[in-house]
Amino acid sequence: MSLENNRTLDILRKAEKGGYGILAQSVYDTNMVIALVRAAEQARSPAIIQMFPITLAYGKGPFLQFCLDAAHQASVPISVHLDHATDAEHMELALGLAEKHGIKFDSIMCDASHADTDEENIAITRPYVERAHKLGIAIEVELGRLEGGEAGLRVISDAKLTEPGKADAFMRGTGADILAPSIGNLHGSYINPPNFKQEILIALREKFAGRVPICLHGTDELPDSLFQECVKNGVSKFNVNSWARDPYAKALGTALLSKPFPDAVDEATDAFVTICLRFFKLFNSEGRA
Repeated sequence: MSLENNRTLDILRKAEKGGYGILAQSVYDTNMVIALVRAAEQARSPAIIQMFPITLAYGKGPFLQFCLDAAHQASVPISVHLDHATDAEHMELALGLAEKHGIKFDSIMCDASHADTDEENIAITRPYVERAHKLGIAIEVELGRLEGGEAGLRVISDAKLTEPGKADAFMRGTGADILAPSIGNLHGSYINPPNFKQEILIALREKFAGRVPICLHGTDELPDSLFQECVKNGVSKFNVNSWARDPYAKALGTALLSKPFPDAVDEATDAFVTICLRFFKLFNSEGRA
């Protein structure tokens, strides 16, 4: 099967060409999925529904199918992505659902950044890329290594910046489609103000323009100006988690103390929608659908 009509790649290539960013928002339940689709349709913006392996392991095929139906039936382009598949069991679950049941992600991050060397990263990743491409699934990879951890993932303590000079050989070696670089970003809270190496993004943009979309991880607590600088320097996919997750959880928990469950869900959904709308505006993706 060809990647020619792959939803994630189509969304990201148009964003790169248009000079705007795409919100790839992590979801944990069906309410969050509905909220993201509502926000995207309201803003007429493309978007990506994203989940962690722990969420996939909990909901398995039925939850993934719900996400796919919500995304693919929306009136704007939305794809479904699995973030940080760091272990063989994550990849086997995701690819197994596609191979055995036809329930398939539009894209998956095969994250072997914990490997000791680039060669080991490539050796782990390449067989999964070949299987995924046969199913029409695009693959994201990480060159370098981000510090931190979130949502059931292994915690990394030794960050390693991406070397742009190695990027072309790495992408050819893995056969992957989307690159997540390490530029001083990290998973979780920034103890010190973030110091992103924008020169890495600029070098990758010059190397891969029109060929390999760039994804930014580690976006918690970043100032708007830094998001906008990353858009300008070629990032088209922005992974967002706690920005919308935490207001949703707070709104739901507070409202449940005094309101009927459906009313509490409505309040939480509205809180999630509000954050998504802010990011569509920030990334300049409003009206791009």
